[in-house]
Amino acid sequence: MNSHSHSLSSSLAFVCAFALILVSSSSSIYVQGLDYDYYDNTCKDFEATVAGKVREWFKKDKTIAPSLIRLHFHDCSVRGCDASILLNQPGSERTANASKTLRGFEVIDDIKRTLEKKCPGIVSCADILTAVARDATVFLKGPFWANQYGRKDGRISLAREAQQVPMGHEDMTSLIEFYQSKGLNTIDLIVLSGAHTIGRSSCAAIQDRLYTYKGSGKPDPSIDPKYLNYLRRKCKNPANYVDLDATTPDKFDHQYYTNLEKNMGLLYTDQLLYNDHRTSQLVVTLATQSELFPYMFSTSMVKLGGILGDADDDGEVRLQCSRVNAY
Repeated sequence: MNSHSHSLSSSLAFVCAFALILVSSSSSIYVQGLDYDYYDNTCKDFEATVAGKVREWFKKDKTIAPSLIRLHFHDCSVRGCDASILLNQPGSERTANASKTLRGFEVIDDIKRTLEKKCPGIVSCADILTAVARDATVFLKGPFWANQYGRKDGRISLAREAQQVPMGHEDMTSLIEFYQSKGLNTIDLIVLSGAHTIGRSSCAAIQDRLYTYKGSGKPDPSIDPKYLNYLRRKCKNPANYVDLDATTPDKFDHQYYTNLEKNMGLLYTDQLLYNDHRTSQLVVTLATQSELFPYMFSTSMVKLGGILGDADDDGEVRLQCSRVNAY
């Protein structure tokens, strides 16, 4: 083994060991103000009701599951996990360009209506989003994790704030700083990006990579040539959609990271995880240690759901998720 290989091996061993420590500590993550048994006495069928409804929608349309995970991420990325993404009013986050391709609002509304019949005025829309993201992951054969509840729904939702959510074109420093501003770290950035092991992207989002990267009139040179040809065939019409994981698009697995090693990251920010020295080592570890990703994903999703904003102190439990309560 040469010195470079030995150095790389040592680095990977360190990253893997650190990741295992992170995973083992996930059960101790506790967010002040939230509780695992928050609804035990007030709406004991809450989680069973959510899971049942997600199952119903998943049976009708399996593509809804990754959309529900993404909806939760967009919510927590702006003002914390307060269901502000669900407010359907002029100038709200939901009307922003960054929110144009979001789906699953009707699923949340359906669950909310059902819960209002069982335990009116008790379960927040923010908690529904958090539970739905976990159950959607499970139905994709991903990991299960225990959620804490007690979030409140916010009354403020601004389109301009939604524009801060990463859209796939950012540089690594911007991505790291965005995650840090939410109380997350670079490991969370890499692991939560692994949600792209399932789901689709609009072809419009990658047109620049395929044809005129950074205004060059040429494709992004970091894309594998065969993958580039495949994408150009799939995306002749920018209105089409393409799988984020071209290899196992319907399976929640670590293949996303293996694809990055082969220069088959769909979005610019996907491939950047492998190409940037600040993130590449953990990408390689996750690509080679298949059992690691599900546990790390669980940990990072718990942290994501623990981002609380002003609504924790000055929020409400909405009776309809798409509008604030009338007082």
